[in-house]
This record gives sequence, structure tokens and C-alpha cells, in this order.
Amino acid sequence: MLNIVRIMGIDPGLRRTGWGIIEAEGNRLRFIACGVLTPAVDQELALRLVHLHEGLMRLIAEHHPTEAAVEETFVNAGARSTLLLGQARGIAVMTPASMGLPVGEYSANLVKKSVVGTGHAEKKQIELMVKTLMPAANFKSADAADALAIAICHAHHRQHRKLAKSA
Repeated sequence: MLNIVRIMGIDPGLRRTGWGIIEAEGNRLRFIACGVLTPAVDQELALRLVHLHEGLMRLIAEHHPTEAAVEETFVNAGARSTLLLGQARGIAVMTPASMGLPVGEYSANLVKKSVVGTGHAEKKQIELMVKTLMPAANFKSADAADALAIAICHAHHRQHRKLAKSA
């Protein structure tokens, strides 16, 4: 009998942090919930980070994931933007880890390749494949769809690691 694992995918951002919760049992995936955390853009950076931290803590307490997955930082054209995004990503990695969850980290290309089959997929392709894999998914933004894709990527790769260990 396979174990059911509940995975929280997180797509970090200072304006919008997407989150998605799925359950995986072997190759079977089930949608649980998703959404977006949106700190006020006129707040100081520290308060925006607090908003993300508290929101993720609340979601973890509400949905009880057993593992988390976070997208690695995409290097933007501007160094300042990259540094700011890195701080949001730090919160996204630290918060579930501080609550005892193992955290997987995946590049955007690996997430796209795992879900769509190509590492350079467009947002609409990701949304379509997430909806195909989990018809019950009711995301209302690309950020939530991306978070679900990150969770799906984690489910896929954690299963392969388990199979490789048992071989």
C-alpha cells in the first residue's frame, strides 16, 4: 500500500506568492487547495516579508502538508529585482522548514519539463497541463497554477528518488 503525501508548492514573489496543496499517492495526484498571498505593495519590505511568512504559516497550519517545494530564483535582468525576489524566496524556504517540513527546491525549467514536457513552456501551457492532471484544480491566477506545478514536480521527483533507492 502506498503512502499519501500532502505537498505544498510555493511560487515566491514579493507582489504575489502563489501556493498550492496537492496529495500524491504513487502516481495519482489530487488537488486540495491553492491561492495567492498578496502583500500590500506600498508597505515597507520588512512588513511585506512578515505578511508572506505569516500567510505561509497560517496555510501550513490549516492544510497540514507533510512536504514543501519551492521554485528556485530566476535571475532577473536587474540585480535589485533579483535580490528582492531572493528575500521572498528565503521566506518561502524558511517558513515550512521552521515548521518541520522537508523542502525541495526546483528550477523553473525542471518544473516546466516535469509538468509540460519542455523546459521552455509558456504560462498557458503550464495552466493547461495542471488542469489536465488535476481537473478539480480551481486556480484563478498563473501564480497559483505555477505553485501547483511546483508541487506536481516535487511529487514526480520524490517518487523517482524512492524508486532509485529501492533498486
